[in-house]
Amino acid sequence: QVQLVESGGGLVQAGGSLRLSCAASGRTFSSYGMGWFRQAPGKEREFVAAISWSGDSTYYADSVKGRFTISRDNAKNTVYLQMNSLKPEDTAVYYCAADRSAKRLWIRDEYDYWGQGTQVTVSS
Repeated sequence: QVQLVESGGGLVQAGGSLRLSCAASGRTFSSYGMGWFRQAPGKEREFVAAISWSGDSTYYADSVKGRFTISRDNAKNTVYLQMNSLKPEDTAVYYCAADRSAKRLWIRDEYDYWGQGTQVTVSS
C-alpha cells in the first residue's frame, strides 16, 4: 500500500513558476514508477509527466515539454514537478500517482495509487 500526498499548488500569474511535491508513504517507493496527471473542469484526467523508479527515464506530454521537469528523491520518498512558464491552460487539479509495473508510465489506467490532488490556477 502506498499513500500519496501532494502539495505546492496555488495561484500564479502566467509566466510564473510552481513546484509541486508528492510525498509517499511506504518502504517500497523506490520500486514504483511515478507520474503526474491533471484534470481541468469538464475534462478527462490527462498525463503530464512520469519518471521511472530509478529516475533514469522521464516522459512528458507534448503540451508541457520544455516547461515542466519531473524528478524524484528516493531517500525522501518524494517526487517533484517543477513547472515553469505557466500558462492559463495549465490550470487544473494536479494528481500524483504510483505505478507498480512501471512499464507504460504515460497510461493513466496503469497506475495503482493516487493522491488527492492539488489545485493549480494560472491567471492571465
